[in-house]
Amino acid sequence: MWKWRVAGKTSGSQLLAAIAAVRQHNATLLIAKLDRLSRNAGFILALRDSGVDFVCCDMPDANTLTVGIFTLVAQHERETISKRTKDALAAKKARGAVLGQPQNLTRAAIAKSLQVRKINAVENPQNRQAMRLAESLHKQGLSLQQIATELNEAGFRTRRGQAFFKMSVQRLLCRVTTKKE
Repeated sequence: MWKWRVAGKTSGSQLLAAIAAVRQHNATLLIAKLDRLSRNAGFILALRDSGVDFVCCDMPDANTLTVGIFTLVAQHERETISKRTKDALAAKKARGAVLGQPQNLTRAAIAKSLQVRKINAVENPQNRQAMRLAESLHKQGLSLQQIATELNEAGFRTRRGQAFFKMSVQRLLCRVTTKKE
């Protein structure tokens, strides 16, 4: 029996790929925690009714009734948290507070933020590997778009999990040149 594991929050495309793999292999979808999969009752109930077998590791003995109840409770909790947050922010704003702290956006704070983001980008292991490959492909004469295509096809993603584009490749190559100087 095949098992496809879904741990923590997943993107919609990851979940759809997992469901497709489960169906293709007639497998069971393992879910670490039901409330981390989704707090949308309609989604979980649709998954339950889709014919895909799944087991929640936090409730391995759950049946369709308990899954339905826990899903509705999780959705209610999500809605309650959202309402409390909105109400608290509205009350704070009514008391005259300025939300977003614009006084924190000084030139120094913006410069420091930029510096931290650059350091994070350079130190990210995935970016470092992509940087080496991009440099090698650039030396072979490939265009920025061709390098972006190669990186994406090789499974590389930016540190934020996005696909590479010409501009992100150009930034990688600029980091290589800056590093050498």
